[in-house]
Amino acid sequence: MYAFREAVAAFKRAPVLTGLSSTMVGLALFVVGLFSLATYNLQLALSAIEERVEVVVYLRDDVRQSEIDLLLTELSNLEEVRQVMYISKREALERARTELPEFGELFMSSEVNPLPQSLEVELRPGSRNPEAVEKVAFAAEGYPFVEDAQYGEEWVNRLFALRRIGAASAGVLGIAFALVAALIIGTALRIAIFARRDEIYIMRLVGAKNSFIRRPFLLEGAMAGLAGGLLAWGLTYATYRGVYAYLFEVAWVPGRWVAAGLLAGTAFGAFASALAIRRHLREI
Repeated sequence: MYAFREAVAAFKRAPVLTGLSSTMVGLALFVVGLFSLATYNLQLALSAIEERVEVVVYLRDDVRQSEIDLLLTELSNLEEVRQVMYISKREALERARTELPEFGELFMSSEVNPLPQSLEVELRPGSRNPEAVEKVAFAAEGYPFVEDAQYGEEWVNRLFALRRIGAASAGVLGIAFALVAALIIGTALRIAIFARRDEIYIMRLVGAKNSFIRRPFLLEGAMAGLAGGLLAWGLTYATYRGVYAYLFEVAWVPGRWVAAGLLAGTAFGAFASALAIRRHLREI
């Protein structure tokens, strides 16, 4: 309770200095929040594209129904496959007329349906990577009545390369922004501690232990970090609403990300304050 009262009293005694510290913490974490918002929406976009990864197995025109049933069953038994759907020549033509209206006259005027029958293989989540897709396509191509199995190899490789680059960039930049935030928090709290150096000196003269002196500053740093985290959350949410309303649709980050940001701000504040007060106590 003493440490809590002293931390609150420190906020009251120097509201400008403590407010400046919290603002600096908030601005530093605001950059992290913006980066988190962009990273989360990038993940959603890549996941939506990844869901469209599938294998299309084109069949010969002279294939028998028993052979189609055999291939359908064999592909459905693969652990990477979620479901297999048969598309007849007629269904393929109807799809082409609907999805490709610019070629509608060509399909209508043709007496012979030029489109092949096929099997559309949908993969399970977690199995939409290049290795799994290639395995399914290779298994389908082993049947003599299969004309071809396509999955956009180059497109799939680029998608997962972009996903790996995005994950690596998110990790590196996230750590960099976190370190910058920690440095700013430490600098701000060091200023606050330096402003109270006379108080710390007097406490040392009357025999106060370092742990007793340190506790209020640790709590003050945690409170400043939490206040900065709340400020960063408010600024990030305001930016999100502005982008959503006036630019384009974006998704808000999950609640656990917000909680992690507030917890990180509190932890950063306490840690930076601990380093600053430890160094200052050594100098006295």
